Amino acid sequence: MTPQPAPAPVIVREGLPSWLLPVREAAETVRPQQLSRFLPPAEGGRPSAVLMLFGEGEGGPDLLLIERARSLRSHAGQSSFPGGALDPEDGDPAGSGPLAAALREAEEETGLDPSGVQLFATLPTLFIPVSGFVVTPVLGWWRQESPVAPVDPAETGAVFRVPLAELTDPANRARLRHPSGFTGPAFEVASRLVWGFTAGVIDRVLHYSGLERPWDTSRTVELSDEALSLSRRSRS
Repeated sequence: MTPQPAPAPVIVREGLPSWLLPVREAAETVRPQQLSRFLPPAEGGRPSAVLMLFGEGEGGPDLLLIERARSLRSHAGQSSFPGGALDPEDGDPAGSGPLAAALREAEEETGLDPSGVQLFATLPTLFIPVSGFVVTPVLGWWRQESPVAPVDPAETGAVFRVPLAELTDPANRARLRHPSGFTGPAFEVASRLVWGFTAGVIDRVLHYSGLERPWDTSRTVELSDEALSLSRRSRS
């Protein structure tokens, strides 16, 4: 008998903890222009997806992030959501494809068991000009947690969880000033600097969910020499 393909993942809105309800509402109502000035082009771009996975760890509600391997050519060494480009088997980029890709990539990068994740929303699709990715952020609730760690050190340097309390702590907030002229939100958490696309999405989700706490938006930080070198290599 020919094995039947796994059913396509779906969005399940109900059954979330109360603290996640404002996040779901924000995801369902936010407009693309409220998230980023970089919106998908009318044509072109590589469809991709990332998993914004919320859980409840020892430090309370948290978010799963990875550190990309420093040997990669794109976004090397940066903290990010698990994710990547859609594969043909993921399905329609305009349908369930991003949901399948977000779960598949998270499993490949962190060892996450997708069966324990409830996908509850997606954000509007955005664009990363430096890499040409057209990205759909997929939001998930880690209903049944599973062990996570880097699966392939050549792809993933670290897997870590950041409590929302740390992400919303004004002392950990700043704006990154990049020599290229880029400025954007940044978070100094887990002994790392989270910046770029990932920090921008986190910043906007916290803001529109009402979880953001007032912070000093005039405070600026800069990349370390190593991070700047990796960033320039990714842009070359």
